[in-house]
Amino acid sequence: MHVRTHARARTHALTHTHTHTHTHTHTHTHTHTHTHTHTHTHTPTHTHTHTHTHTHTHTHTHTHTHTHTHTHTHTHTHTHTHTHTHTHTHANTYIHTYIHTYIHTYIHTYIHTYIHTYIHTYIHTYIHTYIHTYILLVLSMPM
Repeated sequence: MHVRTHARARTHALTHTHTHTHTHTHTHTHTHTHTHTHTHTHTPTHTHTHTHTHTHTHTHTHTHTHTHTHTHTHTHTHTHTHTHTHTHTHANTYIHTYIHTYIHTYIHTYIHTYIHTYIHTYIHTYIHTYIHTYILLVLSMPM
């Protein structure tokens, strides 16, 4: 009987980027008008009136932009293990070994790791960050 085993590892990287941008613009205009009137009377009958009006307009625009970028990278490595058993008398050995080694390894490493690492990290990182950043930003906005 001849047994040959080889393993092959593959690495997958999955990146999600979520960007939330909030822009708030406030414009304030202030106008100041100053009027000065000067009257000069000269003898005998000359009266001069001078009126000076100065208008100052100030426009102030305040723009607040809040950008939150969340990047989540999930790197997963799963290993395929192939065990080849060559025998002339036991045909079921090869099939059973293939099912037991390959399928069980696939379920145990890939699916379990995917659930534990990716889904749990996604919930913990993204949802928690979303609550902290977005909800608190909304609550801090002026009415």
